[in-house]
Amino acid sequence: MGLPLRTFQRWKKPKKKTEPRHSPRRFKDEEREKILAILNSEEFVDMTVPEVYHTLLDRGEYYCSISTMYAILEANKAVKERRDQLKHPEYVKPVLKATAPNQVWSWDITTLNGPCKGINYKLYSILDIYDRSTVGWLLSEKENAALAKVLIEQTCEKHNINKEQLTIHSDRGSPMIAKTTCELLIDLGVIKSVSRPRVSNDNPYSEAQFKTLKYNRTFPKRFGSIQEARQFLREFFEWYNNRHYHSGIAMLTPATIRNGKTDEILGKRKTTLAKAYEKHPERFVRGPSKPKKPPQEAWINNPDKKLLKVGA
Repeated sequence: MGLPLRTFQRWKKPKKKTEPRHSPRRFKDEEREKILAILNSEEFVDMTVPEVYHTLLDRGEYYCSISTMYAILEANKAVKERRDQLKHPEYVKPVLKATAPNQVWSWDITTLNGPCKGINYKLYSILDIYDRSTVGWLLSEKENAALAKVLIEQTCEKHNINKEQLTIHSDRGSPMIAKTTCELLIDLGVIKSVSRPRVSNDNPYSEAQFKTLKYNRTFPKRFGSIQEARQFLREFFEWYNNRHYHSGIAMLTPATIRNGKTDEILGKRKTTLAKAYEKHPERFVRGPSKPKKPPQEAWINNPDKKLLKVGA
Protein backbone atom coordinates (compact mmCIF):
# COMPACT_ATOMS: atom_id res chain seq x y z
CA MET A 1 0.00 0.00 0.00
CA GLY A 2 3.04 2.24 0.17
CA LEU A 3 2.46 3.16 3.84
CA PRO A 4 5.17 3.35 6.51
CA LEU A 5 5.00 0.50 9.02
CA ARG A 6 4.66 2.89 11.98
CA THR A 7 1.60 4.52 10.45
CA PHE A 8 -0.07 1.13 9.98
CA GLN A 9 0.70 0.15 13.56
CA ARG A 10 -0.71 3.43 14.91
CA TRP A 11 -3.94 2.85 13.04
CA LYS A 12 -4.28 -0.63 14.50
CA LYS A 13 -3.60 0.51 18.05
CA PRO A 14 -6.88 1.27 19.92
CA LYS A 15 -7.34 4.92 20.86
CA LYS A 16 -7.45 5.84 24.51
CA LYS A 17 -10.58 7.47 25.79
CA THR A 18 -9.66 10.87 27.18
CA GLU A 19 -11.74 13.04 29.44
CA PRO A 20 -12.55 16.54 28.12
CA ARG A 21 -10.13 19.10 29.37
CA HIS A 22 -11.40 21.79 31.69
CA SER A 23 -9.62 24.78 33.05
CA PRO A 24 -8.98 24.55 36.77
CA ARG A 25 -10.58 27.98 37.00
CA ARG A 26 -13.85 26.72 35.52
CA PHE A 27 -16.89 27.08 37.77
CA LYS A 28 -18.73 23.93 38.78
CA ASP A 29 -22.26 23.46 37.52
CA GLU A 30 -23.67 24.08 40.98
CA GLU A 31 -21.81 27.38 41.22
CA ARG A 32 -23.01 28.51 37.79
CA GLU A 33 -26.60 27.67 38.69
CA LYS A 34 -26.29 29.65 41.91
CA ILE A 35 -24.94 32.72 40.08
CA LEU A 36 -27.70 32.46 37.46
CA ALA A 37 -30.32 32.23 40.21
CA ILE A 38 -28.91 35.39 41.82
CA LEU A 39 -28.94 37.30 38.52
CA ASN A 40 -32.54 36.26 37.83
CA SER A 41 -33.76 36.82 41.36
CA GLU A 42 -36.58 39.28 42.01
CA GLU A 43 -34.09 41.71 43.55
CA PHE A 44 -31.67 41.80 40.62
CA VAL A 45 -33.74 40.86 37.55
CA ASP A 46 -34.19 44.53 36.49
CA MET A 47 -30.56 45.51 37.12
CA THR A 48 -27.69 45.54 34.68
CA VAL A 49 -24.86 43.08 35.30
CA PRO A 50 -22.43 45.78 36.53
CA GLU A 51 -25.09 47.01 38.96
CA VAL A 52 -25.59 43.49 40.34
CA TYR A 53 -21.83 42.96 40.65
CA HIS A 54 -21.23 46.18 42.57
CA THR A 55 -24.32 45.77 44.75
CA LEU A 56 -23.03 42.37 45.88
CA LEU A 57 -19.54 43.78 46.29
CA ASP A 58 -20.86 46.50 48.62
CA ARG A 59 -22.42 43.76 50.73
CA GLY A 60 -19.12 41.96 51.00
CA GLU A 61 -20.18 39.19 48.60
CA TYR A 62 -18.15 38.07 45.59
CA TYR A 63 -19.15 35.19 43.33
CA CYS A 64 -17.40 35.90 40.02
CA SER A 65 -16.31 38.70 37.69
CA ILE A 66 -18.63 40.79 35.53
CA SER A 67 -17.46 39.00 32.39
CA THR A 68 -18.23 35.63 33.95
CA MET A 69 -21.72 36.81 34.83
CA TYR A 70 -22.21 37.81 31.20
CA ALA A 71 -20.85 34.43 30.06
CA ILE A 72 -23.30 32.54 32.29
CA LEU A 73 -26.21 34.65 31.01
CA GLU A 74 -25.04 34.13 27.42
CA ALA A 75 -24.90 30.35 27.92
CA ASN A 76 -28.51 30.47 29.12
CA LYS A 77 -29.63 32.84 26.33
CA ALA A 78 -30.46 35.55 28.86
CA VAL A 79 -28.28 38.42 27.59
CA LYS A 80 -30.65 41.29 26.85
CA GLU A 81 -31.76 44.62 28.28
CA ARG A 82 -32.47 43.63 31.88
CA ARG A 83 -33.88 46.93 33.09
CA ASP A 84 -37.61 47.48 33.04
CA GLN A 85 -38.39 49.39 29.85
CA LEU A 86 -41.27 51.62 28.89
CA LYS A 87 -43.25 49.91 26.17
CA HIS A 88 -44.58 52.33 23.58
CA PRO A 89 -47.98 51.64 22.08
CA GLU A 90 -48.25 50.59 18.46
CA TYR A 91 -49.21 53.66 16.46
CA VAL A 92 -51.55 53.22 13.50
CA LYS A 93 -50.32 54.56 10.16
CA PRO A 94 -52.59 57.43 9.06
CA VAL A 95 -54.25 56.76 5.70
CA LEU A 96 -56.10 59.78 4.26
CA LYS A 97 -57.56 60.49 0.83
CA ALA A 98 -58.90 63.71 -0.68
CA THR A 99 -60.87 63.83 -3.94
CA ALA A 100 -61.81 67.52 -3.77
CA PRO A 101 -60.74 70.70 -1.96
CA ASN A 102 -61.52 71.14 1.75
CA GLN A 103 -61.58 67.43 2.53
CA VAL A 104 -58.09 67.00 4.04
CA TRP A 105 -55.87 69.77 5.35
CA SER A 106 -52.32 69.41 6.62
CA TRP A 107 -50.76 71.87 9.06
CA ASP A 108 -47.41 72.33 10.71
CA ILE A 109 -45.15 74.90 12.36
CA THR A 110 -41.66 75.90 11.26
CA THR A 111 -39.08 78.33 12.62
CA LEU A 112 -37.82 81.45 10.81
CA ASN A 113 -34.64 83.21 11.97
CA GLY A 114 -35.04 86.67 13.45
CA PRO A 115 -32.56 89.57 13.40
CA CYS A 116 -30.05 87.83 15.69
CA LYS A 117 -29.31 84.52 17.33
CA GLY A 118 -31.88 83.64 19.97
CA ILE A 119 -34.71 85.55 18.30
CA ASN A 120 -36.91 83.62 15.91
CA TYR A 121 -40.48 83.51 14.66
CA LYS A 122 -42.96 80.67 14.36
CA LEU A 123 -44.84 80.17 11.09
CA TYR A 124 -48.11 78.25 11.33
CA SER A 125 -49.32 77.09 7.91
CA ILE A 126 -52.43 75.12 6.86
CA LEU A 127 -52.34 73.42 3.45
CA ASP A 128 -55.06 71.70 1.43
CA ILE A 129 -53.49 68.46 0.21
CA TYR A 130 -55.79 68.14 -2.81
CA ASP A 131 -54.93 71.38 -4.61
CA ARG A 132 -51.82 72.33 -2.53
CA SER A 133 -53.20 75.76 -1.71
CA THR A 134 -52.33 77.49 1.55
CA VAL A 135 -55.72 78.08 3.14
CA GLY A 136 -54.45 79.81 6.27
CA TRP A 137 -51.23 80.96 7.93
CA LEU A 138 -50.03 82.91 10.95
CA LEU A 139 -46.67 84.25 12.10
CA SER A 140 -45.93 84.72 15.79
CA GLU A 141 -43.03 85.16 18.17
CA LYS A 142 -44.09 82.08 20.14
CA GLU A 143 -45.53 78.63 19.62
CA ASN A 144 -48.58 77.62 21.62
CA ALA A 145 -51.95 75.95 21.33
CA ALA A 146 -53.93 79.18 21.82
CA LEU A 147 -52.59 80.65 18.57
CA ALA A 148 -53.16 77.37 16.74
CA LYS A 149 -56.75 77.37 17.96
CA VAL A 150 -57.35 80.88 16.63
CA LEU A 151 -55.83 80.06 13.24
CA ILE A 152 -57.78 76.83 12.74
CA GLU A 153 -61.06 78.40 13.86
CA GLN A 154 -60.69 81.42 11.57
CA THR A 155 -59.58 79.30 8.61
CA CYS A 156 -62.54 76.92 8.94
CA GLU A 157 -64.90 79.91 9.14
CA LYS A 158 -63.27 81.55 6.10
CA HIS A 159 -63.77 78.44 3.95
CA ASN A 160 -67.25 77.60 5.28
CA ILE A 161 -66.29 74.19 6.63
CA ASN A 162 -69.28 72.10 7.74
CA LYS A 163 -69.25 69.49 10.48
CA GLU A 164 -67.77 66.10 9.51
CA GLN A 165 -66.56 67.58 6.19
CA LEU A 166 -62.89 68.05 6.98
CA THR A 167 -59.95 66.06 8.34
CA ILE A 168 -56.94 68.01 9.65
CA HIS A 169 -53.62 66.17 9.75
CA SER A 170 -50.49 67.19 11.64
CA ASP A 171 -47.44 65.82 13.40
CA ARG A 172 -47.27 65.35 17.18
CA GLY A 173 -45.99 68.80 18.17
CA SER A 174 -47.27 70.13 21.49
CA PRO A 175 -49.73 72.67 19.93
CA MET A 176 -51.11 69.89 17.68
CA ILE A 177 -51.95 67.49 20.48
CA ALA A 178 -52.83 70.10 23.11
CA LYS A 179 -56.16 69.74 24.87
CA THR A 180 -57.41 73.13 23.62
CA THR A 181 -56.72 72.16 20.00
CA CYS A 182 -58.44 68.79 20.39
CA GLU A 183 -61.48 70.39 22.02
CA LEU A 184 -61.71 72.98 19.24
CA LEU A 185 -61.67 70.31 16.53
CA ILE A 186 -64.44 68.44 18.33
CA ASP A 187 -66.53 71.63 18.57
CA LEU A 188 -65.98 72.36 14.87
CA GLY A 189 -66.81 68.79 13.87
CA VAL A 190 -63.36 68.40 12.31
CA ILE A 191 -61.70 64.98 12.31
CA LYS A 192 -58.22 64.95 13.84
CA SER A 193 -55.34 62.93 12.35
CA VAL A 194 -51.74 62.80 13.61
CA SER A 195 -48.49 61.33 12.31
CA ARG A 196 -46.69 58.46 13.93
CA PRO A 197 -43.81 59.52 16.21
CA ARG A 198 -40.56 60.24 14.36
CA VAL A 199 -42.10 59.50 10.93
CA SER A 200 -41.74 62.61 8.74
CA ASN A 201 -43.29 60.87 5.72
CA ASP A 202 -46.66 60.93 7.47
CA ASN A 203 -46.85 64.70 6.91
CA PRO A 204 -45.21 65.14 3.48
CA TYR A 205 -47.27 68.05 2.13
CA SER A 206 -46.38 70.53 4.86
CA GLU A 207 -42.74 69.40 4.78
CA ALA A 208 -42.65 69.99 1.00
CA GLN A 209 -44.19 73.44 1.37
CA PHE A 210 -41.65 74.52 3.99
CA LYS A 211 -38.84 73.29 1.75
CA THR A 212 -40.20 75.37 -1.13
CA LEU A 213 -40.32 78.38 1.18
CA LYS A 214 -36.80 78.05 2.56
CA TYR A 215 -35.18 77.09 -0.74
CA ASN A 216 -36.75 80.06 -2.53
CA ARG A 217 -34.02 82.31 -3.94
CA THR A 218 -35.55 85.36 -2.24
CA PHE A 219 -35.73 83.73 1.22
CA PRO A 220 -33.33 85.59 3.55
CA LYS A 221 -31.08 83.99 6.13
CA ARG A 222 -32.60 86.28 8.76
CA PHE A 223 -35.53 88.68 9.00
CA GLY A 224 -34.92 92.13 10.46
CA SER A 225 -38.27 92.17 12.27
CA ILE A 226 -41.52 90.25 12.51
CA GLN A 227 -43.18 92.91 10.34
CA GLU A 228 -40.60 92.29 7.62
CA ALA A 229 -41.20 88.54 7.89
CA ARG A 230 -44.98 88.95 7.60
CA GLN A 231 -44.63 91.10 4.49
CA PHE A 232 -42.34 88.51 2.91
CA LEU A 233 -44.81 85.72 3.71
CA ARG A 234 -47.76 87.66 2.25
CA GLU A 235 -45.91 87.91 -1.04
CA PHE A 236 -44.69 84.32 -0.87
CA PHE A 237 -48.11 82.77 -0.24
CA GLU A 238 -49.69 84.94 -2.96
CA TRP A 239 -47.09 83.58 -5.38
CA TYR A 240 -47.38 80.06 -3.98
CA ASN A 241 -51.15 79.91 -4.45
CA ASN A 242 -51.54 81.83 -7.73
CA ARG A 243 -48.32 81.66 -9.73
CA HIS A 244 -46.32 78.64 -8.52
CA TYR A 245 -46.54 75.58 -10.78
CA HIS A 246 -46.59 72.40 -8.68
CA SER A 247 -45.05 69.21 -10.04
CA GLY A 248 -47.47 67.16 -7.93
CA ILE A 249 -50.55 68.61 -9.68
CA ALA A 250 -49.42 68.42 -13.32
CA MET A 251 -47.63 71.79 -13.22
CA LEU A 252 -50.81 73.71 -12.45
CA THR A 253 -51.20 76.39 -9.80
CA PRO A 254 -53.29 75.72 -6.68
CA ALA A 255 -55.66 78.54 -7.65
CA THR A 256 -56.34 76.87 -11.02
CA ILE A 257 -57.65 73.71 -9.36
CA ARG A 258 -59.35 75.46 -6.45
CA ASN A 259 -61.24 77.81 -8.78
CA GLY A 260 -62.34 75.01 -11.09
CA LYS A 261 -60.33 76.17 -14.10
CA THR A 262 -58.40 72.93 -14.64
CA ASP A 263 -60.26 71.93 -17.83
CA GLU A 264 -59.92 75.42 -19.25
CA ILE A 265 -56.14 75.53 -18.74
CA LEU A 266 -55.62 71.95 -19.97
CA GLY A 267 -57.74 72.76 -23.04
CA LYS A 268 -55.51 75.72 -23.89
CA ARG A 269 -52.41 73.57 -23.46
CA LYS A 270 -53.90 70.88 -25.71
CA THR A 271 -54.74 73.41 -28.43
CA THR A 272 -51.25 74.91 -28.31
CA LEU A 273 -49.61 71.48 -28.58
CA ALA A 274 -51.91 70.51 -31.47
CA LYS A 275 -50.93 73.66 -33.39
CA ALA A 276 -47.26 72.94 -32.79
CA TYR A 277 -47.75 69.40 -34.12
CA GLU A 278 -49.53 70.64 -37.26
CA LYS A 279 -46.72 73.08 -37.93
CA HIS A 280 -43.85 70.60 -37.46
CA PRO A 281 -45.13 67.00 -37.24
CA GLU A 282 -41.65 65.66 -38.00
CA ARG A 283 -40.47 66.94 -34.63
CA PHE A 284 -42.98 64.81 -32.71
CA VAL A 285 -41.67 61.26 -33.08
CA ARG A 286 -44.45 59.73 -30.98
CA GLY A 287 -47.29 61.80 -32.35
CA PRO A 288 -48.90 64.91 -30.91
CA SER A 289 -48.12 65.61 -27.27
CA LYS A 290 -50.90 65.66 -24.69
CA PRO A 291 -50.90 67.81 -21.55
CA LYS A 292 -50.53 65.90 -18.32
CA LYS A 293 -53.65 65.76 -16.13
CA PRO A 294 -53.53 66.29 -12.36
CA PRO A 295 -54.29 63.32 -10.10
CA GLN A 296 -57.94 62.85 -9.20
CA GLU A 297 -57.08 62.08 -5.60
CA ALA A 298 -54.41 63.03 -3.07
CA TRP A 299 -53.21 60.59 -0.44
CA ILE A 300 -51.32 60.51 2.80
CA ASN A 301 -49.87 56.97 2.89
CA ASN A 302 -51.63 55.51 -0.13
CA PRO A 303 -51.90 51.78 0.74
CA ASP A 304 -51.52 50.83 -2.93
CA LYS A 305 -48.22 52.64 -3.43
CA LYS A 306 -44.91 52.30 -1.62
CA LEU A 307 -43.82 55.84 -2.41
CA LEU A 308 -45.99 58.89 -2.99
CA LYS A 309 -44.43 61.79 -4.89
CA VAL A 310 -45.83 64.91 -3.33
CA GLY A 311 -44.17 67.67 -5.32
CA ALA A 312 -44.08 71.29 -4.32
